[in-house]
Amino acid sequence: YALGNCLRDPSDDQALEKASGNRTAPHQDSGSKPTVTKKRKQPTECFLSQPEEKQERTLKAKRRKKKKISDILEKSALKPGVPADLQNLLSQHFGENRSVIEIEELKLSDSCFLPANDLTHSFSSYLKEICPKWAKLRKNHKEKKSVVMLVICSSALRSLELIKSMTAFKGDCRVLKLFAKHIKIKEQVTMLEKGVFHIGVGTPGRVKALMEQDGLCLNSTKYMILDWNWRDQKLRRMMDIPEIKRETIDLLEMSIIQLCREGSMKLGLF
Repeated sequence: YALGNCLRDPSDDQALEKASGNRTAPHQDSGSKPTVTKKRKQPTECFLSQPEEKQERTLKAKRRKKKKISDILEKSALKPGVPADLQNLLSQHFGENRSVIEIEELKLSDSCFLPANDLTHSFSSYLKEICPKWAKLRKNHKEKKSVVMLVICSSALRSLELIKSMTAFKGDCRVLKLFAKHIKIKEQVTMLEKGVFHIGVGTPGRVKALMEQDGLCLNSTKYMILDWNWRDQKLRRMMDIPEIKRETIDLLEMSIIQLCREGSMKLGLF
C-alpha cells in the first residue's frame, strides 16, 4: 500500500482536483441564480414604471392647459355688442339657403336699433337711457295679450336676475315671466288674456311658442332687448349657445324684423 502511494503519478492528483472542482461547481451556480434574476428584474421594473409616470405628467399638463384657457377668457377684455354683430349673425345664418333678395329683406338699418350697452350700465340705468318716456308709455298701455317691452335672454335663471335688477326702472308696472321652467304655457296664455302686462322677460323658445299659439302679440310692442353681452359660468353669451341662437333667429324672422323695418319696434343689445 505504501509502495502504491509512492508510485502514483502526479497527473492523477491533478485529474482528481479537476473532478472535485467540477462536482462543486453546480452547487455554486445553483446558489448564485437568485441573485442573477434579482439583478435582471430591477431594470425591468424601472423600465415599466417610466411610461406610467410620463402619462400622469401629460394628463396633468392637459388639465392645466384647460384651466389656463378659461383663465385667459375670464381675463380677456370683453367687447360690447353692436348692431353690426347681429347683422353679421343673420347674414351668416341665412347666407347658405336664401336668395340675395331674401337676405336683403332681412337686413336692418341702423335706425332700427337702440343705443347699445357699453358695459358701463346696470340693467335699470340702460333701460332709463333708451326709454326716457317709460312712465307715459306704461300709463297708455291698455292692450291684453301684449307687452310694451320684451326682454330675451338665455335661461329662466337669468330672466329672474334681470327682473330683480330692473326694480329701479319698472316702478309699479306689471312684469310677466315668459320661460318654461315651472310654468305651463297654458297658464301664461290665460294670464295674457285676462290681464295687462307692460314687460315680458323670458327665453326665445317660450316666446316663440306663445306667438305660435296666438297667446302673445307683438304689434304694440315698442322695445325688444336682447341680453347680448352677459356670459354664463362657461363664459358663453346667449348667441354662443346653439339652441338659443337658433330660437332667437327664428323669433326675429317671425315678425320682429318686419316690425323693426316698419319702424314700430326698436331693437336693443344689452
